Amino acid sequence: MSSKHDARSQQRFLVISTVLFYLVAALCMVMANKRVLKTTAPPLFFLFAQLVIAVVLFIAAHAARLLVVPLYVDTQLLIQLAPTVGLNVLGLSFSNYTLKYVDASVYQVARGLVLPFTVLTSYFFLAARPSLRILFGCSIVTLGFFVGVFLDSDPMALMGVGFGVASSAITAVHSVVIKKSLDVVKGNAMHLSWYTNLLSAVVMLPVIIFAGEIPAITDLFFGPVDVIPTEGALSDLQIFIWGSCITGALGFMMSIASLLSIKITSPITHMVSSAVRGVAATLLGRWLYEEFISGGRASSIGIILLGSIYYTWVKHVESQQTSKYDHVPLEDVEAGKDLGSKPE
Repeated sequence: MSSKHDARSQQRFLVISTVLFYLVAALCMVMANKRVLKTTAPPLFFLFAQLVIAVVLFIAAHAARLLVVPLYVDTQLLIQLAPTVGLNVLGLSFSNYTLKYVDASVYQVARGLVLPFTVLTSYFFLAARPSLRILFGCSIVTLGFFVGVFLDSDPMALMGVGFGVASSAITAVHSVVIKKSLDVVKGNAMHLSWYTNLLSAVVMLPVIIFAGEIPAITDLFFGPVDVIPTEGALSDLQIFIWGSCITGALGFMMSIASLLSIKITSPITHMVSSAVRGVAATLLGRWLYEEFISGGRASSIGIILLGSIYYTWVKHVESQQTSKYDHVPLEDVEAGKDLGSKPE
């Protein structure tokens, strides 16, 4: 009995530590990204630079024997990881565009539909049927999104909201696809993170060309300086270089933390941690960038947080009802075994 209790305590500690690690790394990533995107014209090239730096860090860590990553790629691997890589590129691209067009303080609102989309995705792909209370929690979060978008006295850019909604949907699907992609690398989250960053960097090259960012990239490196920075301030190119290095390193840590979070928790728990991160980003956006937070935005963020907290409480209560519901491991659900009628 004592050994079971110790195992549960260790598992709980692992989950809490991983989620907190993900929250801190991801929060720093959002703030640093916003700083660079305020002055950088080509957001996709900025994303490409981040991915390249993450790949370099993986190789350096491998050379220093801090971790081991596979240095081979074959056709079968490319085919099996194509959905994960494609969704990763789309999700990160839309996320960067969202952050470019909206304030960091309302980034959470623009991507407020992540939780409802994730519940819906889990229902269709994992046969995880949500209870009525789970759906009520999702309704609260959805209400918060609409309050922030349509009832705010200082409306957000519709383009930013559109990218935010698209990013939310892709993030939800991606969190489920990652669960299945782990089987391709025999459950090794580190290897999946390595392949995802490497292949995403390669895919970004034609995306940058098709998006028409070549002129903006040329201006960034070789174009005339329209505004001379004040003494002690950084130029746009210097901000881009330093920002790419910092966010690339943060992205390296975040990709590992994100995959570990999804691996040892459910996809929806991972998304709830994203929601909490968004609220913290709101406070930091107000503090670091002096962004205006209207009553409508504050209400929207509060409602989204309330819905997320309610959902977390419902999940905890339902998980304790072991006498009423038999536990079905996620691996069995993904394999289609003994799904029964257990609600999510």
